[in-house]
Amino acid sequence: MSILKVARMGHPVLRAKARALDKTALKSATVQKLIDDMIDTMVEYHGVGLAAPQVHEPLRIFVAALDPQEDGVEEEKDPEPFALINPEITIVGTDVVEDWEGCLSIPDVRGRVPRAREIRVRAYDRKGDRLELHAHDFSARVIQHETDHLDGVLFFDRMRSFETLTFLDEYSRYWTKD
Repeated sequence: MSILKVARMGHPVLRAKARALDKTALKSATVQKLIDDMIDTMVEYHGVGLAAPQVHEPLRIFVAALDPQEDGVEEEKDPEPFALINPEITIVGTDVVEDWEGCLSIPDVRGRVPRAREIRVRAYDRKGDRLELHAHDFSARVIQHETDHLDGVLFFDRMRSFETLTFLDEYSRYWTKD
C-alpha cells in the first residue's frame, strides 16, 4: 500500500465536481488499490474520512472509519474503515447541529459547521453492492463532510461565520472542554 499526497486548500481538484464510477470500473484493480491507499493515507494522517479528490483523484469515492458505538451498537473499539462510492444523501428531519470540523486538506484549522443531525445515504460499497446507511450525529457529519468534497465544497463554505475559525493550537487551548 501507499501513502498518497493530500491536496491542500487552493488546489483546483478540491473545487471540482468529481465524476461517478460505474460498477465495472469500481471492481478494477486500479480502483481497489486506490481505495486501499486512501485508507492507509487516512490512517497515517489520523483522519476519520478521506475523499478521492483530496488525493488528486476526481472520483466519487470516500473512505471513513466511524465509531459503531455512536449508533448504539457495541462492537470493536477501532472501527474497520470502509469505502462509499457514488453516495447520495437524504436528510432525515429538520434538526441541524453546529459542531467542530477539521480537514486533512486544511491542516491545523478548525471551525464550527452546521450539518443535518440525521441522514440516510445510498451508495455502492467497494464490491459494487448497493447499500443504504442510516447515520446521525458524528457519523452523519463525517459522511456529509466527505460527500461535500465530491462536489467541490470545503467546510469553510458551510460555516455561518468565521468567528470560530481557529488554528488547532488555539482550538485546544481555548475551545475544548477540560
